Amino acid sequence: MKTITLVFGAVYGMVSVILGAFGAHALKKILAVERLESFETGVRYQMYAAFFLLIIGYILKFETSAEKWTSILMIAGTLLFSVSIYFLSMQDYLGMNLKFLGPITPLGGLMMILSWGMLIFYFAKNRI
Repeated sequence: MKTITLVFGAVYGMVSVILGAFGAHALKKILAVERLESFETGVRYQMYAAFFLLIIGYILKFETSAEKWTSILMIAGTLLFSVSIYFLSMQDYLGMNLKFLGPITPLGGLMMILSWGMLIFYFAKNRI
């Protein structure tokens, strides 16, 4: 689980830099300002998740199910949160109605919040 966490952290970081550059250059010309701001929110939170995963990948030993779920929730939550925002931001450009993705964004956000909460509990319990 440690390796998976670190790999996802690195991949999320790399992809967020790529998508951030893509948004700043290519999408700036084709998306409305509010859609571009939403896209950038997805990128920003994906980068936060990348740092989170890299940090816990080094701090946690992944010996307990709670430690494993801290990583799983952040990995899955970020995927749901950021990817749904990316598609919702681009739906007009793609000419598709992707509003069904709307409820997925807060579900992903909730998973990310739970992951942070589990990390807080880990720190409090282990007095790091």
